[in-house]
Amino acid sequence: MNADFVNPFIAGLLNVLETMAQTKLTPGKPKRKQSDVAKGDVSGLIGMVGPDVRGSMSITFDESLALTIMERMVGERPDKLDAEVGDMVGEVTNMICGNAKRDLAERGYEFGMATPIVVSGKQHTISHQVDGAKIILPFMCDEGLAHLEICFDK
Repeated sequence: MNADFVNPFIAGLLNVLETMAQTKLTPGKPKRKQSDVAKGDVSGLIGMVGPDVRGSMSITFDESLALTIMERMVGERPDKLDAEVGDMVGEVTNMICGNAKRDLAERGYEFGMATPIVVSGKQHTISHQVDGAKIILPFMCDEGLAHLEICFDK
């Protein structure tokens, strides 16, 4: 997969979490993902379609990190993953993709964004509806792990 497609999503994730939730993530090593099983407890998934490109992106958080982000964004920490945390994950997914969309448009790649869907639970699956390699990138911080998945048909 072309780094031109991946880097805007990484920058979007780091920017959104740092500015919206005062959370600094450290990127790990990217690798190709073989299964649909998520590496965390709650995921946001968004599809992208344009004249020259189709893809999807997901962000998965460990429960502890999702609850911390929620606390930092709204001032209250839920006891567990709930509908409000799910809404927050969907909004964070939308913001990350929106950041990447802006950056990619500057490089000549135009696409529309679908409404994010949120899935949660241990061992939940993420189904990228695109024929292409799935890249997964781990991100670490003291509050837990996040995993960014990107899949494009190019």
